[in-house]
Amino acid sequence: MKNQKKIMLLGGIHYLLPVIKAAHEQGYYVITADYLPDNIAHKHSDEYVNVSIVDKEAVLAEAQKRQIDGIISFGVDPGVVAAAYVQEKMGLPSMGPYESVVILQNKDLFRAFLQEHGFNCPNSKGYSTIDEALRDTDWLTWPMIVKPTDSAGSKGVTRVDSISEYEAAIKYAFEKSIKWHIIVEQYLDKVGCSSDTDSFLLDGKFRFMSFNAQRFDADAANPYAPSAYTWPSTFPEHEAYLTSELQRLMDLLHMQTSVFNIETRIATNGKPYIMECTPRGGGNRLCEMLRYATGVDMITAQVRAAVGDSVTDVEQKPYNGHWAEIILHAPKAGRFAGLSINPNQKAEVVEVDLWVKEGDRVEAFHGANDAIGTLVLKYENKDEMEYAVTHQSEWLEVIVD
Repeated sequence: MKNQKKIMLLGGIHYLLPVIKAAHEQGYYVITADYLPDNIAHKHSDEYVNVSIVDKEAVLAEAQKRQIDGIISFGVDPGVVAAAYVQEKMGLPSMGPYESVVILQNKDLFRAFLQEHGFNCPNSKGYSTIDEALRDTDWLTWPMIVKPTDSAGSKGVTRVDSISEYEAAIKYAFEKSIKWHIIVEQYLDKVGCSSDTDSFLLDGKFRFMSFNAQRFDADAANPYAPSAYTWPSTFPEHEAYLTSELQRLMDLLHMQTSVFNIETRIATNGKPYIMECTPRGGGNRLCEMLRYATGVDMITAQVRAAVGDSVTDVEQKPYNGHWAEIILHAPKAGRFAGLSINPNQKAEVVEVDLWVKEGDRVEAFHGANDAIGTLVLKYENKDEMEYAVTHQSEWLEVIVD
């Protein structure tokens, strides 16, 4: 097609498949890019580029060579900074200033920015060496959270309850950091569930804002890796304040247009906190879930905005019922033997998206990359949903040999 617009997607994970589909529906030529040619998304794109998505200069060179019209890193945290860099250098439609994206994508810079501008913020410090982190312990108050500043999917995250656990957590976080940098921060015990969901910023203003309830599996290999999400949230009385604070954050950083993955919580001190706010679609199919729950199609809006086409159909809409997404994961490492769902459980099974087949090797659930699929459910009321999500073993089993 002579005037076909080209969009580059950084990464090759399963969560990019609906983005590729949306881009193709708009008539765009899709280029996927990362250093793993066997990743699933590359089988569905029009062209694959072998390049490290954390190397912004290399990504820029490939983008310039192909004269792309837009670039995003949807659901792929490591590529967001490179995408912003390419947008700025090539004058492409932008999520916001490169310097602002760097702040949002680095947990220690983000915490410092929040503190400087009067947002509620946990005490925290960033470190570039193991020795530095191990020497600086006088300020610690237990429990603490130790994590890389530049990873996603809960990789490298540990809650530390005493000094005896601290060194192992520090080394683990550094091991999972791309740029060898970690953050240690005060653990904020929460009231109800934290929220981790997607929203849409258009021309600097939030047009669609959502909050949900993020759930965890206490028996998983990593109990801090999200294992389920439900909509609506458990803190509706705080949503207006958080929306206002998030918009203030966008104004201060001069952000423009993007899906944003936003994590918030209400601490036991009664204060609402913005924990993370990154200019990308979240993993775990959050945009797809919100399309089910509200009809708002942020994926199509994102790909259109990325190449400079108009976005007119993103607006605030209510949830159509009570919705749950279960992140299917193995209880242990082994061979996948099947998925059992009790047909008498009280929900409409809207979609079963299974990524493995019988006999495939599966790993214990350490993070999002160990997920084996998702389950989309719709409930008649809040109580039925709450019981089902907190008693999954009564109706759902991932069978592993």
